[in-house]
Amino acid sequence: MPELTPFLRPWLNAPRWYVAFSGGLDSTVLLHALHAYGQRHAAPPLCAVHVHHGLQAAADTWPGHCQRVCERLCVELRVIRVHVEAGASLEQAARTARYAAFADELEEGAVLFTGQHRDDQAETLLLRLLRGAGVRGLTAMPAARRLGRGHLVRPLLDCSREQLRDHAERAGLAWIEDPSNDDVRFARNYLRGEVLPVLRQRWPQVGQSLARSAAHLGEAQDLLDELARDDLQTASAGQAFAWSGVDSLGLQALKDLSPARQRNALQYWLAPRTRLPDTRHWAGWEALRDAAVDAQPVWRLTDGHLLRSQGRVWWLHGSWLRLPSGGVTWTDPEVALALPDNGRLRLLGAPLGGALRVEYRRGGEMLEVPGRGRRDLKRLLNEHQVPTFIRQRLPLVWQGDRLLAVANLPELAGTAVQAHWTPPDSAQDLS
Repeated sequence: MPELTPFLRPWLNAPRWYVAFSGGLDSTVLLHALHAYGQRHAAPPLCAVHVHHGLQAAADTWPGHCQRVCERLCVELRVIRVHVEAGASLEQAARTARYAAFADELEEGAVLFTGQHRDDQAETLLLRLLRGAGVRGLTAMPAARRLGRGHLVRPLLDCSREQLRDHAERAGLAWIEDPSNDDVRFARNYLRGEVLPVLRQRWPQVGQSLARSAAHLGEAQDLLDELARDDLQTASAGQAFAWSGVDSLGLQALKDLSPARQRNALQYWLAPRTRLPDTRHWAGWEALRDAAVDAQPVWRLTDGHLLRSQGRVWWLHGSWLRLPSGGVTWTDPEVALALPDNGRLRLLGAPLGGALRVEYRRGGEMLEVPGRGRRDLKRLLNEHQVPTFIRQRLPLVWQGDRLLAVANLPELAGTAVQAHWTPPDSAQDLS
């Protein structure tokens, strides 16, 4: 097993080190290696985290095993029980639940070490090849990445499973053998137990070769990411309605790219926002891109919607996907008003006597505009190129049957009073 010091040195200033400790071979070797390092060097405090999925009866005994191992090492153990949602892939659902639990556990700057190794890289590449993944999906597991408020680090990626087993046996370590690992109904187990042994008979270095290919694909993805950043810099120009906190891209700048570059730029832009669509679902982008100018197409993705308005494509998620409830009476306009599912509203300017009412557009509203007389609100919003999704939740301040102000559009203020709206999910609201 290689010396771990080069992999650990960048993380010595972390407030705490965590180990994803299943009790299996890989995580047992990693836990003992990190503990041994901490005995010889100054290192952050070490804590093991065991996630109990409750998917099989044998798993009920594993926390006890992990507790005994940690007690012998004088390492803190945290056991987290998670619920795995039923779905097409039990493996993926368990992984999602596990990493969500890890992310919740990490404090700012903390590091979670996991035991993935070189053979895991090879299996992952084969799985994704068989599923028809693109370059992004075929890239190697990174040695480090962000996770929640901290970082996930994989220091064993240069080791094979055989090397880890040899080390564990020489060191007299005890570990759990998960009986489900022999169940070849699971795709990864089938590759590990049935396919890779056959490949090794013909190509003994298949694990190293596949891991090297994954690394080459990672370099190719880095180049594609550079291209995406250049393309997005152009598409991000002229960002409109920044106060909304809604990210957008210029549609024409995207349409000027080849279809492949469009997909590459959007994949990069969407990756931190939602699970990326597979090849079949990119027809949703084409329909949105090519719709008539007066259409209002929507591309529905896992964690939000991409829609088109005023020559831009906009990413909506969270509260932006739900229309606000009905009007609210504002009894004390000198105090900011919390709008149900729609952020906050406050008045700027001369105070008004009496209660006000906050409503949303229904159609037919008229506003007294200084120097222009009474104007139809719909036409005014068209003049200011306000996107449809903002119009639907833009607070309107009324006094009796008089429309006083339209939030965040001071040029439409019919009086000396202006309404400042902090929308939901915006940077201001989160702060």
